[in-house]
Amino acid sequence: MPFRRLVPNCARKSWILLAALGSLLLAGCASRLPPAPVSAATPHYRYLIGPLDTVNVVVWRVPELSMTGPVRPDGRISVPLVEDILALGRNPTDLAREIEKALSKYIRDPVVTVMVTGFQGPYSEQIRVIGEAARPQAVSYRQGMTLLDVMVLVGGLTDFADGNSAVLVRGAEGGKQYSVRLRDLIKRGEIAANVDVKPGDVLIIPQSWF
Repeated sequence: MPFRRLVPNCARKSWILLAALGSLLLAGCASRLPPAPVSAATPHYRYLIGPLDTVNVVVWRVPELSMTGPVRPDGRISVPLVEDILALGRNPTDLAREIEKALSKYIRDPVVTVMVTGFQGPYSEQIRVIGEAARPQAVSYRQGMTLLDVMVLVGGLTDFADGNSAVLVRGAEGGKQYSVRLRDLIKRGEIAANVDVKPGDVLIIPQSWF
Protein backbone atom coordinates (compact mmCIF):
# COMPACT_ATOMS: atom_id res chain seq x y z
CA MET A 1 0.00 0.00 0.00
CA PRO A 2 1.48 3.43 -0.89
CA PHE A 3 2.67 5.46 2.09
CA ARG A 4 0.53 8.45 1.10
CA ARG A 5 -2.59 6.31 1.51
CA LEU A 6 -1.45 4.59 4.68
CA VAL A 7 -0.95 7.79 6.66
CA PRO A 8 -4.45 9.26 6.14
CA ASN A 9 -6.06 5.89 6.91
CA CYS A 10 -4.04 5.55 10.10
CA ALA A 11 -4.83 9.10 11.13
CA ARG A 12 -8.54 8.56 10.48
CA LYS A 13 -8.55 5.34 12.48
CA SER A 14 -6.70 7.03 15.33
CA TRP A 15 -9.23 9.86 15.38
CA ILE A 16 -12.14 7.41 15.47
CA LEU A 17 -10.46 5.47 18.28
CA LEU A 18 -9.85 8.63 20.33
CA ALA A 19 -13.43 9.79 19.82
CA ALA A 20 -14.74 6.40 20.87
CA LEU A 21 -12.56 6.41 23.98
CA GLY A 22 -13.80 9.91 24.81
CA SER A 23 -17.40 8.76 24.59
CA LEU A 24 -16.67 5.74 26.75
CA LEU A 25 -15.01 7.94 29.37
CA LEU A 26 -17.96 10.35 29.40
CA ALA A 27 -20.40 7.44 29.66
CA GLY A 28 -18.35 5.97 32.52
CA CYS A 29 -18.28 9.31 34.33
CA ALA A 30 -22.04 9.73 33.88
CA SER A 31 -22.68 6.31 35.41
CA ARG A 32 -20.81 7.38 38.56
CA LEU A 33 -22.58 10.70 38.92
CA PRO A 34 -25.54 11.14 41.29
CA PRO A 35 -28.92 11.33 39.55
CA ALA A 36 -30.34 14.80 39.11
CA PRO A 37 -32.87 15.69 41.83
CA VAL A 38 -36.43 15.47 40.59
CA SER A 39 -37.41 18.73 42.25
CA ALA A 40 -35.22 21.79 41.74
CA ALA A 41 -37.91 24.44 41.50
CA THR A 42 -37.09 28.13 41.84
CA PRO A 43 -40.29 29.58 43.37
CA HIS A 44 -38.67 32.98 43.97
CA TYR A 45 -37.26 33.29 40.48
CA ARG A 46 -37.72 36.68 38.84
CA TYR A 47 -37.05 37.16 35.17
CA LEU A 48 -33.94 39.17 34.36
CA ILE A 49 -33.66 41.16 31.15
CA GLY A 50 -31.14 40.03 28.56
CA PRO A 51 -29.63 41.35 25.33
CA LEU A 52 -32.07 41.43 22.38
CA ASP A 53 -35.13 41.30 24.65
CA THR A 54 -37.81 43.73 23.54
CA VAL A 55 -38.92 46.17 26.24
CA ASN A 56 -42.01 48.35 26.26
CA VAL A 57 -41.50 51.43 28.44
CA VAL A 58 -44.76 53.22 29.30
CA VAL A 59 -44.64 56.62 31.02
CA TRP A 60 -48.07 57.31 32.51
CA ARG A 61 -49.76 60.40 31.05
CA VAL A 62 -46.65 61.24 28.99
CA PRO A 63 -47.03 59.10 25.86
CA GLU A 64 -44.34 61.01 23.97
CA LEU A 65 -41.79 59.60 26.43
CA SER A 66 -43.01 56.02 26.04
CA MET A 67 -41.14 53.68 23.71
CA THR A 68 -40.76 50.10 22.53
CA GLY A 69 -37.44 48.71 21.38
CA PRO A 70 -34.81 46.00 21.77
CA VAL A 71 -32.13 45.82 24.40
CA ARG A 72 -28.87 46.47 22.60
CA PRO A 73 -26.10 43.84 22.54
CA ASP A 74 -24.27 45.90 25.18
CA GLY A 75 -27.25 45.40 27.53
CA ARG A 76 -28.45 49.00 27.47
CA ILE A 77 -31.52 50.85 26.23
CA SER A 78 -32.26 54.47 25.41
CA VAL A 79 -35.56 56.19 26.17
CA PRO A 80 -36.58 59.76 25.33
CA LEU A 81 -34.62 62.23 27.49
CA VAL A 82 -32.49 59.43 28.95
CA GLU A 83 -29.67 57.64 27.16
CA ASP A 84 -27.81 54.43 27.93
CA ILE A 85 -29.70 52.93 30.85
CA LEU A 86 -28.37 49.51 31.80
CA ALA A 87 -31.14 46.92 31.42
CA LEU A 88 -29.06 43.74 31.33
CA GLY A 89 -29.52 41.51 34.38
CA ARG A 90 -32.28 43.64 35.92
CA ASN A 91 -35.89 42.72 36.48
CA PRO A 92 -38.53 44.95 34.83
CA THR A 93 -39.65 46.53 38.13
CA ASP A 94 -36.16 47.63 39.10
CA LEU A 95 -35.55 49.00 35.61
CA ALA A 96 -38.80 51.00 35.80
CA ARG A 97 -37.70 52.57 39.09
CA GLU A 98 -34.35 53.51 37.54
CA ILE A 99 -36.07 55.17 34.58
CA GLU A 100 -38.37 57.06 36.96
CA LYS A 101 -35.33 58.35 38.82
CA ALA A 102 -33.70 59.53 35.60
CA LEU A 103 -36.90 61.17 34.27
CA SER A 104 -37.55 62.99 37.53
CA LYS A 105 -34.95 65.52 36.43
CA TYR A 106 -37.29 66.60 33.64
CA ILE A 107 -40.87 65.86 34.76
CA ARG A 108 -42.60 65.79 38.13
CA ASP A 109 -43.35 62.41 39.76
CA PRO A 110 -43.00 60.17 36.68
CA VAL A 111 -44.72 56.79 36.82
CA VAL A 112 -43.08 54.18 34.60
CA THR A 113 -44.01 50.61 33.74
CA VAL A 114 -41.64 48.26 31.90
CA MET A 115 -43.00 45.22 30.07
CA VAL A 116 -40.79 42.63 28.36
CA THR A 117 -41.59 40.70 25.19
CA GLY A 118 -39.45 38.54 22.93
CA PHE A 119 -37.78 36.89 25.89
CA GLN A 120 -34.14 35.84 25.61
CA GLY A 121 -32.77 36.47 29.08
CA PRO A 122 -29.12 36.98 30.07
CA TYR A 123 -26.69 34.35 28.85
CA SER A 124 -25.88 33.31 32.40
CA GLU A 125 -29.49 32.14 32.91
CA GLN A 126 -30.06 30.40 29.59
CA ILE A 127 -30.04 26.61 29.43
CA ARG A 128 -27.44 25.32 26.98
CA VAL A 129 -27.86 21.97 25.24
CA ILE A 130 -24.78 20.63 23.45
CA GLY A 131 -23.89 17.36 21.77
CA GLU A 132 -26.34 14.93 20.22
CA ALA A 133 -29.53 16.97 20.34
CA ALA A 134 -31.44 17.43 17.10
CA ARG A 135 -30.99 21.21 17.41
CA PRO A 136 -28.27 22.06 19.97
CA GLN A 137 -28.89 25.56 21.24
CA ALA A 138 -29.34 27.85 24.23
CA VAL A 139 -32.96 28.19 25.38
CA SER A 140 -34.49 30.73 27.72
CA TYR A 141 -35.40 29.48 31.17
CA ARG A 142 -39.06 29.53 32.13
CA GLN A 143 -40.53 29.11 35.58
CA GLY A 144 -41.32 25.46 36.27
CA MET A 145 -39.28 24.21 33.28
CA THR A 146 -38.33 20.53 33.20
CA LEU A 147 -35.87 18.40 31.26
CA LEU A 148 -38.69 17.23 28.99
CA ASP A 149 -39.59 20.84 28.14
CA VAL A 150 -35.97 21.49 27.16
CA MET A 151 -35.77 18.40 24.97
CA VAL A 152 -38.98 19.36 23.15
CA LEU A 153 -37.46 22.75 22.33
CA VAL A 154 -34.26 21.20 20.93
CA GLY A 155 -36.12 18.59 18.90
CA GLY A 156 -35.20 15.51 20.92
CA LEU A 157 -32.18 13.24 20.45
CA THR A 158 -30.29 12.32 17.29
CA ASP A 159 -30.07 8.71 16.14
CA PHE A 160 -26.51 8.58 17.47
CA ALA A 161 -27.17 9.92 20.95
CA ASP A 162 -26.30 8.01 24.11
CA GLY A 163 -29.16 9.62 25.99
CA ASN A 164 -28.78 7.70 29.23
CA SER A 165 -25.18 8.89 29.55
CA ALA A 166 -26.14 12.56 29.38
CA VAL A 167 -24.78 14.90 32.03
CA LEU A 168 -26.52 17.90 33.57
CA VAL A 169 -24.09 20.56 34.80
CA ARG A 170 -25.74 22.86 37.33
CA GLY A 171 -24.25 26.35 37.24
CA ALA A 172 -26.30 27.47 40.26
CA GLU A 173 -24.44 24.85 42.33
CA GLY A 174 -20.92 25.71 41.23
CA GLY A 175 -20.87 23.35 38.27
CA LYS A 176 -22.02 20.22 40.10
CA GLN A 177 -22.72 17.36 37.68
CA TYR A 178 -25.68 14.99 37.63
CA SER A 179 -26.64 12.05 35.46
CA VAL A 180 -29.94 12.16 33.55
CA ARG A 181 -31.73 9.44 31.58
CA LEU A 182 -32.80 11.09 28.36
CA ARG A 183 -33.32 7.88 26.39
CA ASP A 184 -35.61 6.45 29.06
CA LEU A 185 -37.51 9.74 29.19
CA ILE A 186 -37.92 10.33 25.45
CA LYS A 187 -37.76 6.91 23.83
CA ARG A 188 -39.46 4.88 26.55
CA GLY A 189 -41.75 7.48 28.05
CA GLU A 190 -40.52 7.02 31.61
CA ILE A 191 -41.85 10.18 33.22
CA ALA A 192 -39.94 9.30 36.39
CA ALA A 193 -36.79 10.27 34.46
CA ASN A 194 -38.08 13.83 34.09
CA VAL A 195 -36.45 16.37 36.42
CA ASP A 196 -36.62 20.11 37.02
CA VAL A 197 -34.03 22.35 35.40
CA LYS A 198 -32.65 25.60 36.76
CA PRO A 199 -31.34 28.80 35.17
CA GLY A 200 -27.78 28.36 33.92
CA ASP A 201 -27.92 24.56 33.52
CA VAL A 202 -25.83 22.93 30.78
CA LEU A 203 -26.98 19.62 29.28
CA ILE A 204 -24.26 17.52 27.61
CA ILE A 205 -25.45 14.66 25.38
CA PRO A 206 -22.67 12.30 24.23
CA GLN A 207 -22.57 10.19 21.10
CA SER A 208 -22.98 6.45 21.21
CA TRP A 209 -20.47 4.37 19.28
CA PHE A 210 -22.26 1.06 19.64
